[in-house]
Amino acid sequence: MMKEQSFGASSDKVSDWQAIDWPKVRQQVRRLQLRIAKAIGAGKHGRAKALSWLLTHSQSAKLTPRTD
Repeated sequence: MMKEQSFGASSDKVSDWQAIDWPKVRQQVRRLQLRIAKAIGAGKHGRAKALSWLLTHSQSAKLTPRTD
């Protein structure tokens, strides 16, 4: 007997999207932004660069909509 495999997009995308803890996502992004600002203010540019990389590659930042 063959097991049926599902490929492609999940049918649970809407429920997954609603299951995201949005306040926590915003808090994580804000915390990293504040750490970057603090590092720059202290003259720790290497640390700020590392934190910037972490922010741009974080799932939380990818979920957060841009505000121009």
